[in-house]
Amino acid sequence: MKGEHKQPAYLALQPFGTVPTVVDGDYKIFESRAVMRYVAEKYRSQGPDLLGKTVEERGQVEQWLDVEATTFHPPLLNLTLHIMFASVMGFPSDEKLIKESEEKLAAVLDVYEAHLSKSKYLAGDFVSLADLAHLPFTDYLVGPIGKAYMIKDRKHVSAWWDCISSRPAWKECLEKYSFPA
Repeated sequence: MKGEHKQPAYLALQPFGTVPTVVDGDYKIFESRAVMRYVAEKYRSQGPDLLGKTVEERGQVEQWLDVEATTFHPPLLNLTLHIMFASVMGFPSDEKLIKESEEKLAAVLDVYEAHLSKSKYLAGDFVSLADLAHLPFTDYLVGPIGKAYMIKDRKHVSAWWDCISSRPAWKECLEKYSFPA
């Protein structure tokens, strides 16, 4: 919020001036989904296999990561910006955009509901990076945005959310890095 990401030192790491950026020794990588994939691959042997054990499982993980990035996230980002951050960032909330984004997200969640009626997690019956990618912004949705019903009113989406959001590692992240409501 202070603009550090637009300063020359940061721009040398991330030329677009966005966050996050990770520096791992001599290696640097930016864009949240690229960072997630990198960390999951690099530390694959140190925890649950978040990328799948077979090429088919990996395909499902990648498919649902793309769905999160291109279909789920855009309307949720609009809700987040216009409900949580508009006043802090100095622009007016757009009520029409909020309504349209909620409708788009509802349609996406209806597809998730149908899909999750057939498997416990997005990529199959194992927790994957595709599931975890949904945590931060869905946490905003059910928390400070005040639209938990969008998750809770869908039986299978609600069960999935309860499962992934109750993971000890996620709870630890919330304790350390949670945005104040």
